[in-house]
Amino acid sequence: MGSDFPQDFDTLAVRAGQVRGSEGEHAEAIYATSSFAYGSAAEAAARFSGATPGNVYSRFTNPTVRTFQDRLAALEGGAACVATASGMAAILATCMGLLQQGDHVVCSRSVFGSTINLFERYLKRFGVQVDFVAQTELSAWSAAIRPNTRLLFAETPSNPLLELVDIAALAELAHAHGALLAIDNCLCTPALQRPLALGADLVIHSATKYLDGQGRCLGGAVVGDAERVGKDIFGFLRSAGPSMSPFNAWVFLKGLETLRLRMRAHCENAQRLALWLQGQAQVERVYYPGLATHLQHALAQRQQEGFGGIVAFEVRGGQQAAWRVVDATRMISITGNLGDSKSTITHPATTTHGRMSTAQRAEAGISDGLLRVSVGLESVTDIIDDLARGLG
Repeated sequence: MGSDFPQDFDTLAVRAGQVRGSEGEHAEAIYATSSFAYGSAAEAAARFSGATPGNVYSRFTNPTVRTFQDRLAALEGGAACVATASGMAAILATCMGLLQQGDHVVCSRSVFGSTINLFERYLKRFGVQVDFVAQTELSAWSAAIRPNTRLLFAETPSNPLLELVDIAALAELAHAHGALLAIDNCLCTPALQRPLALGADLVIHSATKYLDGQGRCLGGAVVGDAERVGKDIFGFLRSAGPSMSPFNAWVFLKGLETLRLRMRAHCENAQRLALWLQGQAQVERVYYPGLATHLQHALAQRQQEGFGGIVAFEVRGGQQAAWRVVDATRMISITGNLGDSKSTITHPATTTHGRMSTAQRAEAGISDGLLRVSVGLESVTDIIDDLARGLG
């Protein structure tokens, strides 16, 4: 984009990255092709070698995917973006592109359960050492850093307990020790939080969630600089192929157009639900950064433009009582996905975090009575009435 292109977030979300083809299409086109044709053998050779830019093979160069990458990079304030087949593929591509045997990672123990499994069960097989720390304690991060630490990884707000980390402070700590900071920005999106502007080096997304917004497609992305993301992580994608499909990229482009509008509505509904839950006798505790009772409410006000659409709460009576709330719902969808226009509910201990050990769940604060609601765009009165059935 040239310097004269509008830079406001809402304009970038609708316009950034689009290059119209010879047909003059107004909406972004879906380039449903696996390969691309060349005018000569010399042109093909130049494309494959990288001597001239252009499309080569849709595993790593596709115009629809490129439009999504450029738009998300613009929204996050990054120089480069690599789109992947899922959010977990984005995390894997980051690690495989930037780490090597003998490197050390410090990761929050509050990250998504599959992220912990990826680090604990698979990265360690390739000689990458990983330590997990309490997300909210900067001193724990500092104490865990070693001379071979190359990456600090956090998800803020975390899923499902909505713990935050001070991104600017953690970035300063990482850089003081020659390490990179990667932030999973899935729950906030760039509509509410821009980690790169706060000092982070890499931003991770599960596009499956709020970037889509309607639970239609799987996808992920890594945003950062032209060297680490544009070359190192892109190089892994080119060789290993955890690629985003053109159709999914097109769906995500449509989602980005309404991202800020949707996130504002999610935040408003979630705030009202959290306040209602605080007044319910069967609810022991409510987790939502928009509540004054949240331990990091002030930090959320400082580094986020909104408090997000996820509300978690603990029900008195453990798993049996929590399952009773889930089973009593008639409208809210019982599913592990989040970031949908439809409200969803899940019991993390037996679903999204069920593959973690009992000890790992205890360390992460995932109790048997914990429920997570991804607050959708329905009437918040109807959402409350649906939950009230099991909390009465």
